[in-house]
Amino acid sequence: MIVVMKPGATQQEIENVEKRLRELGFKTHTIRGEVKTVIGAIGDKRLVKEHNLSQLPGVEGIVPIMKPYKLVGRELKKQDTVVEVGDVQIGGKKLVVMAGPCAVESEEQIYEVARRVKEAGATVLRGGAYKPRTSPYSFQGMEEEGLKLLHQAARMTGLKVVTEVMDTRDVELVSRYADILQIGARNMQNFRLLKECGLSGKPVLLKRGLSATIEEWLMAAEYIADAGNQNIILCERGIRTFETATRNTMDINAIPVVKELSHLPIIADPSHGTGNWKWVDAVARAFVAAGADGLMIEVHPDPANAVSDGAQSLQPEKFARLMEALKPIAQAVGREL
Repeated sequence: MIVVMKPGATQQEIENVEKRLRELGFKTHTIRGEVKTVIGAIGDKRLVKEHNLSQLPGVEGIVPIMKPYKLVGRELKKQDTVVEVGDVQIGGKKLVVMAGPCAVESEEQIYEVARRVKEAGATVLRGGAYKPRTSPYSFQGMEEEGLKLLHQAARMTGLKVVTEVMDTRDVELVSRYADILQIGARNMQNFRLLKECGLSGKPVLLKRGLSATIEEWLMAAEYIADAGNQNIILCERGIRTFETATRNTMDINAIPVVKELSHLPIIADPSHGTGNWKWVDAVARAFVAAGADGLMIEVHPDPANAVSDGAQSLQPEKFARLMEALKPIAQAVGREL
């Protein structure tokens, strides 16, 4: 439910309402606006009438939240959330592009990619140190050594780092090196991992599950928010359908639908969606036009010899051309790149 405070409610009245709600077992989330303050309260709604909460000093009214996702939905918070990662803002006017290889392979590889994507206009370096692979015999990543190389390459170029964390036991370690923790599609409903990343305090990039509905996706985000972390970035990366021409089916509908249902920023990953570098350009343009807050794109200096996902990786020069092609599209929808 949402407790709407009267215009001009005092700080003491607001704190008294928060205290009373917590005493009754509610989790509270307070949003202070220019005119009114609202308090999101999650708990047993039967207690509202039982304890006459609407009569507390300063309370204007109590409104139920109809959606199952309380904290990430628009009912509680109308304005868009902008996730700040240092000087990078995700969800603001400027589009954010996260670029880099599927996996960190060597110092030379990640340093070259970091330099090239920075020159082209990316602000976040992506790269996998822990790789969730379908086969246990495939390359599994360089683990902490890969994290160190990512961190060093990013700091040398002024980029931020986003990388995947796969296990609750690794959250603390990955947090030392990464600016954004990524939860991959296979782990979207790994609820213990969602909670642990929420408790880390780091911004979290949550990819949509392989066959997840939008509601299931937002409910997964709710786990992170419920752990006390509102710095969540959603990432559409395609869902599994009957179509086999592409790796996944990119759901462009997800951008306007999520924008209506949630205040969280949403980006798109056309590399994993298409599975083929030839189509990344067109799909990336479409998602910018649809209103995405950014893109995640795989870039590798030698895709033919990449240890993973080379087929969907752009060469640095192709990535630079894509970035130039996106600028007029961004401008047309009132954004910057």
